[in-house]
Amino acid sequence: MKNTDKKKIKGKKAGNRQIWKAGNMLYPLPAVMVSASDKEGNSNILTVAWTGTVCSDPAMLYISVRPERYSYHMIRETGEFVVNLTTEELAFATDWCGVKSGRDVDKWKEMKLTKGEAAKLKFAPVILESPVNIECKVTEVRELGSHHMFLARVAAVQADEKYMNKKGKFELNSTGLLAYSHGEYLGLGKELGGFGFSVKKR
Repeated sequence: MKNTDKKKIKGKKAGNRQIWKAGNMLYPLPAVMVSASDKEGNSNILTVAWTGTVCSDPAMLYISVRPERYSYHMIRETGEFVVNLTTEELAFATDWCGVKSGRDVDKWKEMKLTKGEAAKLKFAPVILESPVNIECKVTEVRELGSHHMFLARVAAVQADEKYMNKKGKFELNSTGLLAYSHGEYLGLGKELGGFGFSVKKR
C-alpha cells in the first residue's frame, strides 16, 4: 500500500493544480485483513486496501494482491479467501499484518487473533475479532501487472451479534470501522447523513 504517485510531471500545471504522473489516488479505501489457507492447513493474514464491491446481485467483490505476497499462493491454490472488516481497535494488527510476512512469523499468534470456521468455505478461516467476515470464492484471476486481481463471489457473511440492536438492525457504523487514505489509517468520523438525505423533505 505504498504511495508511488507523488512525482510531478515537469513543466505541467493547470491553473493552481499540479499535474502528477498517472497513479492511484482513489481514497479513502477500506483497510481489511484477508485470511487464507492452503490445502495443508497453513493459514495467513494479509492486509489489503486494493479491494471493493463489483456487483450486488450476485454479490461479488475483488482483492488485488502482489504475486510475491505469502498469501497469494494460498488463494490461488484453494480459490478461497475471507475479507475481514477492521476497526480502530484492530488498527495495530491491521498495519502489522501488512508489513510482516507470514513466511517469517505466525500473525495469528503474534497479534492474538482467533481463527474461526467459515460457514461456506472449505479452507480459509475467519478472524473472530472482526465485526464482519465476508467469505469469498474466486471466480476469475486477472493478471494485471504489479497486482493480480481475484474476482470473487460472496458465499456467506458472518456478523458479530454484539452489534445487533434491540430492533434487530446490525449497527455496522458503531463498530469503529477503519479506513486507509494516502498512507494513513483513519476512523470514519461523524455521520453526515444517510442514504437519500439530500432529497428528503425537511
